[in-house]
Amino acid sequence: MKPTLLVLAAGMGSRYGGLKQMDAFGPSGETILDYSISDAIDAGFGKVVFVIRESFNEAFREFFKGKFDSEIEVEYVYQDVHDVPAGIDYDKERERPWGTAHAVWAARKVTKEPFVVINADDFYGRNAYHAVKEFFEKDEKKNYSLIGYSLDKTMSLHGTVNRGVCHKNEQEELVSVVETLKIGYNEAKEITYPTDDGVNHLPGDTVVSMNLWGFYPDYFDYCEKMFSEFLKEFGYTPKSEFFIPLLIENLITSKTKVVDVVSCDEEWFGVTYKEDKPFVQERIQALIDKGVYPADLWAKNS
Repeated sequence: MKPTLLVLAAGMGSRYGGLKQMDAFGPSGETILDYSISDAIDAGFGKVVFVIRESFNEAFREFFKGKFDSEIEVEYVYQDVHDVPAGIDYDKERERPWGTAHAVWAARKVTKEPFVVINADDFYGRNAYHAVKEFFEKDEKKNYSLIGYSLDKTMSLHGTVNRGVCHKNEQEELVSVVETLKIGYNEAKEITYPTDDGVNHLPGDTVVSMNLWGFYPDYFDYCEKMFSEFLKEFGYTPKSEFFIPLLIENLITSKTKVVDVVSCDEEWFGVTYKEDKPFVQERIQALIDKGVYPADLWAKNS
């Protein structure tokens, strides 16, 4: 069975200053998302599901219409703040989305096969998609998977970043993901982050999560149960969000699921800040120069 690519594209890009999902980075107007879809097709994925906000549904669909429809099945679903488990009370006036774990749950009606979750505005590298697809093909235990990146291949030169620092055991199984804030370079080009006690250093080869997960459809049942419990406690807390790592931590500590860390020797890059755009454009052009991508990604579909 071909896996599905589930793209989290409902974010508004407040720090970036616009919809990063539709900003051009390639020489023929390609978005980062265009390259992700191309990589998934190359790896043998059969469907892509976009999780978006209904408010920019028309613009999003029109922008990507006709690019890759002939090569991969396409579905759209909405992350709706009012899409919650039946019978659960919550703040009906809330406008803020419920977070990434809830965004994935929004795709439950159209996702019946193993699936991979990515962020729409992150470039993960072609090998990442091949690695997680191969994991599905070899996995007999129905474990979940996380593609792990080396921290030094995920940094920004234009500000600090937040990263999920991964801790794993000798079997390469995930033990925990610790959200670590304001990671950046100091004057000596060392990677550090602030703590209450001062400043801590992180090795460049620290394994971090960039939110590329491999799941099976049983995710939706686990998510519904945990989301219900989350809402009972935080349903009236204005800034509360139900994130994927929170769900994963619960599954691991309860010994419900094993999550294997799949190493990936790729350089991740993304656009947290507007100043990141030239760097991303340069990295994509370098890949085109190496022959990884054509100069016009979807020319044959035009």
